[in-house]
Amino acid sequence: MDLRDYLRVLRRNWMAIVALTLIGILCGGLASALAKPTYTAETQLFVAIQSSGSVQELQQGNNFSQARVQSYVKTVASPVVLQPAIDSLGLTQSAEELAKNVEASTDLNTVLINIKVSDGSPVQAAAIAQAVSNSLVNAVETLEKPAAGGTSPVRLSVIKPAAAPTSPATPNTRLNLILGLVIGLTAGLAAAVLRTTLDNRIRGEADLRRVTDAPLLGGIAFDPDANKKPLLTQVPTQSSRAESFRQLRTNLQFANVSRHAKTVLVTSSLPGEGKSTTATNLAIALTQAGQSVCLIDADLRRPMVNQYLGLERNAGLTTALVGSADVEDLLEPWGEDNLFVLTSGEIPPNPSELLGSEAMKQLLERLESTFDTVVIDAPPLLPVTDAAVLAQYVGGVVVVVGSKKLRHQDLEKTITSLQMVGAKILGVVMNRLPVKGPDAYSYSYYGHSESPAENPAINGGRKRKSATDGSRRSWESLAFDEASTVVSDSRQPSRFPGLPVDGP
Repeated sequence: MDLRDYLRVLRRNWMAIVALTLIGILCGGLASALAKPTYTAETQLFVAIQSSGSVQELQQGNNFSQARVQSYVKTVASPVVLQPAIDSLGLTQSAEELAKNVEASTDLNTVLINIKVSDGSPVQAAAIAQAVSNSLVNAVETLEKPAAGGTSPVRLSVIKPAAAPTSPATPNTRLNLILGLVIGLTAGLAAAVLRTTLDNRIRGEADLRRVTDAPLLGGIAFDPDANKKPLLTQVPTQSSRAESFRQLRTNLQFANVSRHAKTVLVTSSLPGEGKSTTATNLAIALTQAGQSVCLIDADLRRPMVNQYLGLERNAGLTTALVGSADVEDLLEPWGEDNLFVLTSGEIPPNPSELLGSEAMKQLLERLESTFDTVVIDAPPLLPVTDAAVLAQYVGGVVVVVGSKKLRHQDLEKTITSLQMVGAKILGVVMNRLPVKGPDAYSYSYYGHSESPAENPAINGGRKRKSATDGSRRSWESLAFDEASTVVSDSRQPSRFPGLPVDGP
């Protein structure tokens, strides 16, 4: 992982990181609020040798004092020192219990003794510290007194009397908050890295590149209104969703610059990734560019194109494949442009056999000779083999990948399945991408939008004509209409009226 990968991890999981950091700070604050305050009083004593000899004797006395100080520090926690302090203050504690709250120390190469006493009351802490220091003075004088009589050669003096502290020593609220912040932030970063490591879902282009090097033809941002308004013609012409499909159309034309792939199959790995809406809107976008397009609903398991376009599917692709009707009578015009739709027809018991039949191959060849582009909505690749079978007859395949829905291993299986049948993968379309964040793909540019009411192809302005309607738009327009020649000047005229027929 490089720096950009780490930054992407932070951007994807920033909410979890912030939440855990705040929880850490909150825990630190609660620990400080719930902890009982403890006050620490401190006193300091000086150890001296009672001698007025020469300089050499004074030096020896100083070394003697430093050697004795360590022993005096150990003596502070003994009952010899603590019991007199308990008796003088009338405490109910035993010497062993009081020793837990008393701490004695000394600095290296000094004759100073520091005594600290902790207690829940600042006044009580100061009183105990002072009593212990006084008791230590008396205890040392008694212990160091010569057996033959006389005064002790060592004298302890209190140089820093104990004073009642004004603030508690514990809890240290500032320290607890800092520790909570550090622990929470560390936990958040660890959780972000762990989540990224374990999460193998494809969220954006960076995840896609770990699986395949296929071109990214476009990205469709997530639109909460897409379920109610799935079609390109149902949104403002200058919206980000409409622009995404126009960008897909342009990129697809560059991916198929040689125009060898007149038939484009749109599929996905799993259901629910948006392949049907992508295929339908791609066909609409192509017709808006002036091309004549045939949209085929080849999903013979769960057909959706007829629902999106408001067409009947009583007769369609399956009807043509079994020979019950000619495809010319089954194609339905839609909208103001040259878009013709071949719905799925009745759902057959053997979809894979029909799609892989010689009749399907011949049907595609007839449509390719008539239309500029044929767009096929095929079933998902992993649950069934229909798309893999059909991919052998088309010029190129577009794979739709649903963001946050598909996992790496699923896309790997899809790519492998297409490669095994020799399909040409034109590219990948990322669908349901977030509008903001590290995986966002859409950009807002236009400052105004067109109302759906201004577009005659939306809702009520849409043209729907039955295949059996006598007023059906003439097929001759596809071959001889001068407006269609702006798309491809080199297109050969077909043998209309009607589609080309097989045989002499």
